[in-house]
Amino acid sequence: MYPDVFLKLSNILREKTHLQDTRYICVEEILAVFLLVVGHNTRYCLIRKTFDRSHYNTSQNFNKVLKALHSIVADIMVKPGAADCIGAIDGTHIPATVLGRDTNSYCNRHGTISQNVLAACNFDLEFIYVLSGWERSAHDSNVLTDALSRNNGLKVTQGKLFLVDGGYPNRRQFLAPFRGVCYHLQEFTGQCRHPEDAKELFNVRHASLRNVIERIFGIFKSRFKIFKTTPLFHYKTQTDLVLACAGLHNFLRSECRSDEFSVETETEVPPSSSEKIYEDGNFDQLFDTQKQQRANANAWRDAIANQIWSDVEQIVNIN
Repeated sequence: MYPDVFLKLSNILREKTHLQDTRYICVEEILAVFLLVVGHNTRYCLIRKTFDRSHYNTSQNFNKVLKALHSIVADIMVKPGAADCIGAIDGTHIPATVLGRDTNSYCNRHGTISQNVLAACNFDLEFIYVLSGWERSAHDSNVLTDALSRNNGLKVTQGKLFLVDGGYPNRRQFLAPFRGVCYHLQEFTGQCRHPEDAKELFNVRHASLRNVIERIFGIFKSRFKIFKTTPLFHYKTQTDLVLACAGLHNFLRSECRSDEFSVETETEVPPSSSEKIYEDGNFDQLFDTQKQQRANANAWRDAIANQIWSDVEQIVNIN
């Protein structure tokens, strides 16, 4: 973060939140403490030596900034663009500390504890919406359903859509790839192989665009190194940290584009072979409604794939 950007962020926190200079500590120092912790995963013991403050004072300052950022994060989230396809949605797992009998539900396939974070982003690598706090064992469809059902949750305007992977059901507002068809880009680029039909071409185009969500997760975890290890905070603080840092990411993208560092690409989990959606209500009626929605969305996706294939064939014939 450049000095002028740091000072701008300090002024924003002064003007839009309750964070103010105290008798002995200015907002700039309080913010610097927070950024050292989340950006470099610096421990409190080193912060105490650097700023000559007590452990209690360091902890208080950290939480003050966290609370301030959390209060304005909704304003920092970007609004969807004018295009029909406004971005991509996926989930990622972030190391977590969880105590009590619910620990098992937060265990991932590697045996470590993590929280399930759902994010929606645009094609400019900015977050549109973030939902943190779900357990690792939660199915992607359940987390998305929760995001859509909240009063301040994810809103998708009629006629707009997000790209999702095969772990989500295909819907008019959430366009998923064809299952059982080559999808990942390396399946084509590594072998110099070209799509052989409309479904393969659709999946290649889909994967190329949806890759933006994997890139933003890689940048996010490289920028905020605190998410590479298990944080030593209460779980509520851990979930708030994800939202606060998502807001910080958007701020930095708009102010300095400082993404020039090694980025770890997210390792994608292969799409699920079945669609799992758990919702309340009459099961028979719900099943019929979902079945019709799925059929309509699949027909719509087929039409898109056939149109893309037709356009490519016309270009080939002209050449």
